[in-house]
Amino acid sequence: MGASVSGGGRGSRGGGRRRNRRGGLNADINVTPLVDVMLVLLIVFMVAAPLLSVGVPLELPKTDAKSLPSDNESITISVDKEGGVFIQDTEVTLEELAPRLSAIAANGYEERIYLRADENSDYGAVMKVMARVNASGFSNIGLVTDPVSQ
Repeated sequence: MGASVSGGGRGSRGGGRRRNRRGGLNADINVTPLVDVMLVLLIVFMVAAPLLSVGVPLELPKTDAKSLPSDNESITISVDKEGGVFIQDTEVTLEELAPRLSAIAANGYEERIYLRADENSDYGAVMKVMARVNASGFSNIGLVTDPVSQ
């Protein structure tokens, strides 16, 4: 039996290019690096997503209450332990709260408002915020807590 090895003769072309059966260049895309990059991005976003929640640092009270279904477009109002009021991440005064929420309601927002209050915040301050939210036309208010660790 004999074997033929092409040794760079007249018909061979160098360069190490792959060729398909018809003799043309292989134009397939190698997706392995793309998959590697996508997996790294997936891991980065999985780690970073919980850190991107509402940015006001609060020590929420811990309860055994069941969680409410949440949507991505919800409005969150936060009350910190000093009594500061925040809509999402923007600090507002108690007097500015009702006009801003009324402006949001004028745009057709009828969803639940989530109220986050620090565990050490004044009960009266939280009730004043709830009254202002209710006076703005929002009656569906959800109180946010942390689950009890077992």
